[in-house]
Amino acid sequence: MKNEPKIDTVKKRFNIIGHSDKLHQALQTAIRVASTDLTILLSGPSGVGKEIFSNVIYSLSNRKHNKFIAINCGAIPPGTINSELFGHEKGAYTGATSDRKGYFETVNGGTIFLDEIGEMPLDTQAYLLRVLESGEFMRVGSSKVQKTDVRIIAATNKNLEERVYHSKFREDLYYRLNTISIEIPALRDRKEDIHILFRKFAMDFAEKYRTESIHLTHNARQLLEHYSWPGNIRELKNLTEQLSILSDSSLIDENELIAFYPKINNRQLPAKIDNNNSNTGLHEREILYKLLFDMKSDLNELKAIIFGLIRNNKLVIDDIHHLDQLNINTQEAPTFENAKNTPSYPVVPHQTHYEAPRSSQKPFIIHSQEPSVAQHIEVEEENLSIEDMERDLIKKALERYRGRRKEAAVELGISERTLYRKIKQYAL
Repeated sequence: MKNEPKIDTVKKRFNIIGHSDKLHQALQTAIRVASTDLTILLSGPSGVGKEIFSNVIYSLSNRKHNKFIAINCGAIPPGTINSELFGHEKGAYTGATSDRKGYFETVNGGTIFLDEIGEMPLDTQAYLLRVLESGEFMRVGSSKVQKTDVRIIAATNKNLEERVYHSKFREDLYYRLNTISIEIPALRDRKEDIHILFRKFAMDFAEKYRTESIHLTHNARQLLEHYSWPGNIRELKNLTEQLSILSDSSLIDENELIAFYPKINNRQLPAKIDNNNSNTGLHEREILYKLLFDMKSDLNELKAIIFGLIRNNKLVIDDIHHLDQLNINTQEAPTFENAKNTPSYPVVPHQTHYEAPRSSQKPFIIHSQEPSVAQHIEVEEENLSIEDMERDLIKKALERYRGRRKEAAVELGISERTLYRKIKQYAL
């Protein structure tokens, strides 16, 4: 849009720090949709600044002169959230001594920010869906339909698609909320902004308490930038303030940084197996057993096919009196008739020479070019690497379920967390 503000102006106005492309992309989308009344879904891990983005959208919207309220859906008890949002009538439940207006009634014409929307109870989701579709709602304990005109900005740090799959979130509400989706990047995806944010927090603290601002050595900065920051910007700010208070020096090196915050030295490696979770080890053992049984079945099938070809094609094999060197027991071949997808073949008697029947058509004969064919038969050994077999099995399961990890994990008999770790381990 022609009159939309520039990103740098918005960043300065709302004190947004950073230059990463992902941050700029999210901010540009927020600026562009702010002037509309479309429902917005902000997603991203906890601590990335979803509430700041909601303020940006509200402040640049046509409703900026009307009311704005932020509600944490996860902080309101399930028994009272309907009353908080939609109000209640006197006597609707024990303790309802008077009529009460809900947020959708008091903020009519304004904007409501529903944080942690994934924690909203299912019955409340049904009420919210009706508000989004028709603008209608009813107070708890009332049969009178009321109208409201509010804009919804929702936020979540949960995977709503996964919650829909587990029937913990309404699918119709998810698609209604997801009119415009803005993914706010985690701090680990904005490595170029980590040191900039650290310097900003350090200078703000020094200015507030009139102390000297702290700095980082090159190695300490490298540690800071390679940490995964599960708590995102909030965690970085807390660490900066701790160092500003507790450090005796204004220049922090890597040793002092590790001493203050030992986990800063952790890397984004595959997750450790929880030794307390015995089911994980059991499931992985079951994968190996399954692989070994499948290998045995494949070998048995190969034996049956070889002897079936010899019999059905009336092959004459000259000078093969060392058949036992192939490690094939012909008497055991039929015992695998019941194996899955394995063709059944009759027993081929153990003999050193197969006679072709007398016929006008000359049979196909395999001639040995050396004194003994068996001596020059090379049996190619199958790859018995457990890691390769595990990788192939996981790849097949993912292909069968078109990348749906949960269903693939069920098929493999492992947890979805274990499957995710294996996918990263094998770069699938």
